[in-house]
This record gives sequence, C-alpha cells and structure tokens, in this order.
Amino acid sequence: MNQYDNDQRPLYEVKANLFKGLSHPIRVSVLEVLTYRTEVSVSDLLTSTNLEASHLSQHLSVLRRHNLVVAERRGSQVFYRLAYPQVADLLRVARTLLGEILQTTHAQLATTAALPELVEDLHK
Repeated sequence: MNQYDNDQRPLYEVKANLFKGLSHPIRVSVLEVLTYRTEVSVSDLLTSTNLEASHLSQHLSVLRRHNLVVAERRGSQVFYRLAYPQVADLLRVARTLLGEILQTTHAQLATTAALPELVEDLHK
C-alpha cells in the first residue's frame, strides 16, 4: 500500500460504511419513501414497507447509525427524514446507473439470443 492509500484509508472506510447502510433492499426502499416526502412517521413507514415493527426498527437503526436518516419524536410518534438531501441525489444516480446497466445487459442478451443454435456434440 502506498502513502496515498494510507492517508486515504479513513475516508475509504467512511465511504464503505455509507454503502453498508445502503446494502439492504428494505433500507433502500425506506430511503426512497423518504425522498418523496419531507418526513414520514414510523406508522406510515410500516404501511409502506409491510414490515413488522421490530424489523423496521432494526433497519432504521442502521440508517441512523450510518447518518442517512434522522429521527424526531413528537409526542408518541417518531418521524424520520433524510439526514442530507444528497441521499436522494445518490438514490437517483444509482437508479440511473442501474437503468444503464440493465439496458446494456438487455442488449447483450438480445445479441446472445440472435446467435445460431449449437448442435449436439457430434463426438459422443
């Protein structure tokens, strides 16, 4: 490892942890719900995700730990919002990238489907 890598290691670890927070489909789904509304109550998130409260709580805890969301208690309800507006930007970029990857994959599959069929091995 060169000096540059050693100096940048903490930044790489922080980046990796950010992506760990995004590494579950339910957490991505929760974040996408939060991109469409300024804040969302836990009860609305339960409805949106169809999760049990304990499972949603675990995912929200991960999102909080990785600084992707913030929570605010008001009376008996807890509301969540994105910690930074850039989280929504990141999700939009990821969706665009995924669309391009899928288009490329689709084009590759179409090319493969157009290949002539292989005959059975005649050397058997």
